[in-house]
Amino acid sequence: MQPTQPASTTLPAVLLDTRYQVETPEGIDLALHPAGLMVRALAFAIDLLIRGAILLLAALVMALLGQFGVGLATILFFLINWWYPVLFEVLYQGRTPGKKFMGLRVVHDDGTPVGWGSSLTRNLLRFVDCLPAGYCLGALSCLCSPAFKRLGDLAAGTLVVYRDEDNQRPALPEADAERAPFTLSLAEQRAILGFAERQGGLSAARRSELASILAAPLECLPEQAEARLNSIARGLLGST
Repeated sequence: MQPTQPASTTLPAVLLDTRYQVETPEGIDLALHPAGLMVRALAFAIDLLIRGAILLLAALVMALLGQFGVGLATILFFLINWWYPVLFEVLYQGRTPGKKFMGLRVVHDDGTPVGWGSSLTRNLLRFVDCLPAGYCLGALSCLCSPAFKRLGDLAAGTLVVYRDEDNQRPALPEADAERAPFTLSLAEQRAILGFAERQGGLSAARRSELASILAAPLECLPEQAEARLNSIARGLLGST
């Protein structure tokens, strides 16, 4: 009798993915990338330095005004501390200077731009995140949340995410635009544009090899095929 093999206890591998998937009312899926604790802390430190510099400069000026200057400095301290992040987040696409430098922005949980109410809520509750000291509760909340939310974000329904950079279309080689000698399908048009856009990553020999395959359909010599394809790609792209 063969001994019974123990059942495998190996758990299925689970991939770690920090993407935050949301669906818009139009049915479009958005993949947001929540920012972690360290990058948010760096963005906050940059903003803190900027606010400190503004307050220091203001204090030097207000000191010349005596008691009246002290009163103005107190009001300015309140305004900068509480309205600096709110104004930037609402009026500057969810970005304070620190967040802009670190490539971050604040959005609602559904990916829409943050509004006045949400920004006020998340920033007014910042004092709770600071308890008992040094952003202790806020840091613990970020570490325990799958979307790295501090308490202010949980209450306001907001999310700090990485800002997607605009993709730059590769430049086409300089060439005179011309039409292909035959009708091109959509896939063929994409292939020709792809060849022209990716030439910077190909050696001259490889470009010549690929282009010469189409020399006969293009009604040209193999050594002229590359320039001909660039001209057709320029014609497909049109004026930019």
